[in-house]
Amino acid sequence: MRLHMSMDWRVRLRVPFYLLWLSVVGFCFPQTTFAGSRIKAQYQLCKKCHGLNGEGRYDIKTPAIAGLPAWYVVAQLKKFRNGARGKHPQDINGVRMRPMSRTLNAKDIAGVAEYVSKLKPTKPVSTVKGNIAKGELAYAVCKACHGANAEGNQVLNAPPLGMMNDWYLISQLKNFQRGIRGFDPVLDPTGASMVGMAQTLKTEQAMKDVVNYIFSIR
Repeated sequence: MRLHMSMDWRVRLRVPFYLLWLSVVGFCFPQTTFAGSRIKAQYQLCKKCHGLNGEGRYDIKTPAIAGLPAWYVVAQLKKFRNGARGKHPQDINGVRMRPMSRTLNAKDIAGVAEYVSKLKPTKPVSTVKGNIAKGELAYAVCKACHGANAEGNQVLNAPPLGMMNDWYLISQLKNFQRGIRGFDPVLDPTGASMVGMAQTLKTEQAMKDVVNYIFSIR
């Protein structure tokens, strides 16, 4: 009987200490710390394609994402989730992104977007040659949304362009032209508005000209 009472006393004594320990851990390591660790863990999936620091990989055609505004990253991940992007069978890279986006819930998307926005942007290497003077003329249509210095405009949901890879910009212009991206004005109104803009660039060289100009002013 004495042994039983002693054991019972020890168990009862441990409970408050256990609760105290939990409260101390919660104080020293707040929920935001655990949330940050979770987001970093989730970015491990992203870095396989987009690079350790979000610098992108030309070999598998995944763009640089480091430093992109959180609002833009959120918008694109949501588009991949709902099929506004990555649903067209000819959008090979988009098709690859769609299942990745569907592993994230709304909170995860916001967290990953914030994490990406804080990565130090890399200066993409120029891979295309174009006529800057002709590109400047063509860009006159673009700057109404993307800004005089390609800095982007959140109010118009127009992303900054200077930190994006030139080959990626050209690939997306082609996707808009062909209806591979921006094909659904209901799910992707901003993408749909880009379709007409992209069609003003009649040739691939015209695309290279405008992209080369963007790189000259970034």
